Amino acid sequence: MTPPRLSGGDALVRALVAHGTELVFGIPGTHNLGIYRALAEHDVKHVTPRHEQGAGFAADGYARVTGKPGICLTTSGPAVLNAMTAITQSYSDSVPVLLISPGMPLRHPGRGNGTLHEVRHQSAALEAVIGYSNRVHSVAEIPLAVAQAFAHMTSGRPRPAHLEIPLDLIDAVEKVSDVAPVPLAHPPADAVTIAAAARRLSSAERPGFIIGGGAKGAAEEITTLAERLGAPVVATANGKGTFSEHHRLSIGAGLHHKAVADFVAECDVVVAIGTELASTDLWNGPLKFPGDLIRIDVDPAQMITNANPDYRLVGDAHATAEALNQRLGKGNAGQDSVQRAERWQKLFRKHARTQGATWLPLVEAMREVLSPGAIIAGDSAMVCYYGTLSNLPLEGPASFLYPTGFGTLGYGLPAAIGAKMAAPDRQVVALHGDGGMMFTLPELATAAQERLALPVIICDNGGYGEIRREMVDRSEPVHGVNLPGIDFVQVAKGLNCHGVTVDDSDRLATALRKAFAADRPTVIHVVGDLAGA
Repeated sequence: MTPPRLSGGDALVRALVAHGTELVFGIPGTHNLGIYRALAEHDVKHVTPRHEQGAGFAADGYARVTGKPGICLTTSGPAVLNAMTAITQSYSDSVPVLLISPGMPLRHPGRGNGTLHEVRHQSAALEAVIGYSNRVHSVAEIPLAVAQAFAHMTSGRPRPAHLEIPLDLIDAVEKVSDVAPVPLAHPPADAVTIAAAARRLSSAERPGFIIGGGAKGAAEEITTLAERLGAPVVATANGKGTFSEHHRLSIGAGLHHKAVADFVAECDVVVAIGTELASTDLWNGPLKFPGDLIRIDVDPAQMITNANPDYRLVGDAHATAEALNQRLGKGNAGQDSVQRAERWQKLFRKHARTQGATWLPLVEAMREVLSPGAIIAGDSAMVCYYGTLSNLPLEGPASFLYPTGFGTLGYGLPAAIGAKMAAPDRQVVALHGDGGMMFTLPELATAAQERLALPVIICDNGGYGEIRREMVDRSEPVHGVNLPGIDFVQVAKGLNCHGVTVDDSDRLATALRKAFAADRPTVIHVVGDLAGA
């Protein structure tokens, strides 16, 4: 069969559809119009955020909830650089997002000539930041480049990718052959190492688990394994909810509490699954493992980074946990395993509630209203990392979307939009501080345009509260962090959202219930003591 003649835009969208793409977050521009024509003709759902950074964060939220690559489409030059922060956040947290952009023409002069949106070495800039950028050199190459990008994003450790199409190829027409998606294998760790780890776990008297974002695809297997061993489980921010926090063996989420360090020190065997054990999770220095450490990770390099395990299980978390379960048989859970877990739960909760005391009334109001399977899309805000991370129990993988590694501001709202588009039947809440909210505030218009019943909680403490606290702790002048108040309710209404101000937990709970039943987003402006002001 003779390959069809397609434009670059048609070849791209046709390849995306072949790889299961149903939704694209993007902003049209002069150089990508041929792609937008193809999106319309192929009936691919498109959401238009108000800034490319918002498009990237939304694609990230969508990817975290679905497990499939999120697609972010921009034009060239400043648009790509606007999206770079969001895509770097995806890289830091191991999220598969495909950033697609035009680039300068094939025969563009190496030193430039003042073409619109001209950036020298745009692809090289993305390659330097996220490790993968592919600039195609023909229309015929586009299906191959898409297949390669998806293979990169979905095999091994998930990472984002950038695909650059020279602007003169988008409307150019060539013969194009389809390239089918690459079949992906998700093998377990090698059988010899699994057998050795299973023997060690069989003899463990005080086992424990640490689970991270890389464990999201193995929730059922990890639950079975923990129950079989009677092992208490603690989660990182990105692992929160993968092991239900209502489970009797769950200690909680957040590795930075003293109780976690003490728990790890007590264990004779710790199983760490899909976690970097990085300082952004630990805060207070590396954990010490006086017992044996069994580490399960799909990334061989990460396996020995931040902690060198006694048992190195390089493989897919789902397949490896399943293999361990098969090896262990009935397991060896002791009668005192639940009592042991309860003891550590109490110590963890004591530390978490002390650190998050300011936000406990707000957290309790949310807990009262949220249904099982609810998703919190949090910003890098005090109410998130002090308040909800360790004090609001959640259940289900990807139930807490949080910008851990890169620590960007402005993540919560656009990520919530992506999450709600991915899971329209689940409750989704965006949770922000007033400072970070201003980074992506215009995305309220995006959520309103899509008619999303999305509560957007803004805890107003009058500026950059965390930096203010650090200045005080350093006995230095408090400078540049106190921001004049914003009437977020009026802003919300101006962007076609509902808006309400609350100053106590009962009003917050009422506002949340109404927001989940609303016909559009609702900004809930939290002020006073409830916001930690």
